[in-house]
Formats: sequence, structure tokens, C-alpha cells
Amino acid sequence: MAEERLQKILAQAGIASRRKAEQIIVEGRVTVNGKTITELGSKADLEKDHVKVDGTLLRKPKHDVYIALNKPREVVTTLSDPEGRRTVKHLLKGVKERVFPVGRLDYLSEGLLLLTTDGEFANKLTSPAGHVEKIYLVKTNGILSAEQEEQFRNGIPIHGRRTAPAKLKMIKHNVNPWYEVRLTEGRQNQIRIMFKSLGRLVEKLKRVQIGFLKLGSIKVGEYRHLDHDEVARFRKVLHLND
Repeated sequence: MAEERLQKILAQAGIASRRKAEQIIVEGRVTVNGKTITELGSKADLEKDHVKVDGTLLRKPKHDVYIALNKPREVVTTLSDPEGRRTVKHLLKGVKERVFPVGRLDYLSEGLLLLTTDGEFANKLTSPAGHVEKIYLVKTNGILSAEQEEQFRNGIPIHGRRTAPAKLKMIKHNVNPWYEVRLTEGRQNQIRIMFKSLGRLVEKLKRVQIGFLKLGSIKVGEYRHLDHDEVARFRKVLHLND
């Protein structure tokens, strides 16, 4: 394996994004073969060198794993939960690698969730700068007016910062209608907060697509591995081969 920049090694190991990794290096938290490294641009080879972050040795997985899971409601998007609730880890029977969720779906939401061992992939996919669109089906307890729909599309202030422009389309007209929502960002509970700010509560929320990848026929609570072509397509979209 060829030498790579330390910030890339940290990102691939899931430690942090490349930008955050640079900060970790400058803070003197990284050592290579026992020597503290603070200079950006320094390189190492995980197959030959001992790279540690805060004293913990980094190990490169033999191969990265990419999984698409259909998360049920009332499951936490973490690998452990102090409250003892069921987590996505309970659904990954047969997966020996230590995968972690890419982004999150809240406890009451369901649908497509990606998990991986590839830290750089996860960081790129969850970054708003990646401009990867996620599609959700949302049932609310009332209809939005045309003016409210336009507010939703233009962005809603959340904690002092307006959300990025979104796409919104009613797909089933009813007293409690269904909307299709398309976002390129994913702030915590974003869709629920956006509807609530317009006087509507979300009754059901399901993510059905991430970028080109659709939930498809994966049954609730089950998963499948992404194939080689799907991984390659994601890597191209995220510019991971640059």
C-alpha cells in the first residue's frame, strides 16, 4: 500500500472529516511510529507504520463494507443505547465487520439507512457540500397552504440558521396528506421541525432513496450489501477517486 496523507488516513478510518482531521493533526494528537506529527501534508502507510490518534492504533480493514438497511420505526440509529432500546446493530446479524451508520434516521422514522466501515465515504455522503439528494415520504396531520409550501421550499430557520432549499410535492391528497420531500442536507429531526414550524405534525416518515440508490425490495428490518457497481457509482459521485 502506498503512503497517503495523514488527514486522508484519519478520514478513511472514520475518525473525522478531512478538515477536522487536519485540526487533530495540528493539535498534536497523532503519532507515527511513536513520533508526534503536527505538520500537515505528512504521509504514512498503514500497512507499514504505526499510526495512533490519542494513543489508539489505527488499523485498516481488509476490505470496506457497504450495507443498505431498511430501518424499522422504534429503532435507534446507533450501535448502542444507554436506555436499552433496540439499535440498528441488532438488525445486522451475520455482519462481522464493525460498520457504523452513515447519518441517521430518528427513532420514529423508517426506511433506507446506509452503514459502512469507510469513514471517508460516510463523511462525504453526509456533508451538505456533497449535494447528495435524499428522498422521503412524509404523512402529516394536515395540508400546507400554497404559501406554506413555498416557505418550506425556500428554507425554514432552525436554531438561527435557515435550511437549504428543498423540494416538496404532495403525492396523495387527503385530510392527512402524503408529501414527497427532497433534501441535500440532513440536520437532526429536520423534516419534523420544518413541518412543525408551519403548524403541521409528521405522523409517518420514510426515507426511500439516497442519491441514485433506492430502498427497493429490502424488507423492513433486513439489509443487503451494496454491489461493486453501486459502490463505484457512489465513489464517482462523491469524488472519492480524485
